[in-house]
Amino acid sequence: MTRQHVLQAIAEHDTRGGEQFMEVYGFEPSPAWTLLHEGREYDARAVLGVAHRFATGRLATPDEFSGDMPGAVAILRKRGFEVTEPASPVRATPPRAPRSPRTTAVRTRTPAARAVAARDNPPAICPTCSMTLPATGVCDDCS
Repeated sequence: MTRQHVLQAIAEHDTRGGEQFMEVYGFEPSPAWTLLHEGREYDARAVLGVAHRFATGRLATPDEFSGDMPGAVAILRKRGFEVTEPASPVRATPPRAPRSPRTTAVRTRTPAARAVAARDNPPAICPTCSMTLPATGVCDDCS
């Protein structure tokens, strides 16, 4: 289906009038999905169904669009038309469970950062000889 097919459907809508256009093709008004063209509003489902008829020779029925209006709207937008959508319902966001605190290793890459880390984290001391423990945590003198 091309843009021209949609324009043909819009022209027929303008010629017949909105109510008769909808009645002839068996569409019920769907104000939630509105096609806007040159300052006028059209029922997007009905125009798309009739445009399908111009493209294929077969009218797309209202039931064919009921489940996939976002897909049908995407077709119209790809053809350069503006379509309004129904306002999406606001969903209540479920409360999040509190996260458990993470323990992360302090990574020091610069001398200044190492000095801050050393000040904030005093070195471990051997309980036997009171010497500073190496990174292994085992005293070199008392082991």
